[in-house]
Amino acid sequence: MSAPIQVSEGVTKVIIKPGDGTQGVRKGASVTVHCTGMLTDGLKKFWSTHDPGQSTFTFKAGVGQVIQGWDEGTMTMVLGEKSRISMIGEKGYGPNGFPAWGIPSNAGLTFELEIIRIQ
Repeated sequence: MSAPIQVSEGVTKVIIKPGDGTQGVRKGASVTVHCTGMLTDGLKKFWSTHDPGQSTFTFKAGVGQVIQGWDEGTMTMVLGEKSRISMIGEKGYGPNGFPAWGIPSNAGLTFELEIIRIQ
């Protein structure tokens, strides 16, 4: 694992497995990931594409389709990379939290993301 890398104010990344280094995520690209979301405090899992009945997740990068910290973190990744992205609450679900997943107001979040495909 790499040392923590400051992505932006309130968002850090630790590279678990480097990617191929040739194809980076670009704004507007369709990105498919495997991911596991956890509360930073205690790393309690709230969602994973590896759970039974779940599959990879696809979104458009850098255009606000996902929470801000996730967008900022994935914009620094390359194809095949697996990283742990951590963010402060305001770059996650903010004051509303996400009660359906047990995410409280202003909770810090950590996502383990692996870039599977970039189109």
